[in-house]
Amino acid sequence: MNILLATATATALALAGAFALAPTREIVTEVQIDAAPSKVWSVLADPQRYAEWNPFLVDMEGELAEGATLTNTMRPQGGSEMTFRPTVLKVERDRELRWLGRLLLPRIFDGEHYFLLEERDGGTRLVHGERFGGIGLWLLDVERFRADFERMNAALKARVEALPVSG
Repeated sequence: MNILLATATATALALAGAFALAPTREIVTEVQIDAAPSKVWSVLADPQRYAEWNPFLVDMEGELAEGATLTNTMRPQGGSEMTFRPTVLKVERDRELRWLGRLLLPRIFDGEHYFLLEERDGGTRLVHGERFGGIGLWLLDVERFRADFERMNAALKARVEALPVSG
């Protein structure tokens, strides 16, 4: 009985330690887009048309509203298509879009994906990134997604800059 209790206690402490010491990583990319933030937002906040221009997030279903659940399909370069269901954390028109995706339970593998739009030099500076955390990072090199973020940024820039200039 004492051995069983000691084993259970040691296992619980090891798991708690693993979760407490779980690594974190962040990918941050940016691009300057020659258009106002409102124009960039009009493309970014129209997920029904992602398939027309987005090489990375090829599909997004659901409402872009805080607390809503999305169904996103991503196609990483050189990898298989993956579908995940993040929760929208923040929607601030012309400024910020943010969601949190999770694998199973918190701290297994979490990804907080974000887009920040900042008016700069007569256009928009887009910061596109993701903060990753959880014990799953010991098994996955998230840096491989950097090229996908850059591809999406370039495609968003091309799409927005090709839109007609409004009045």
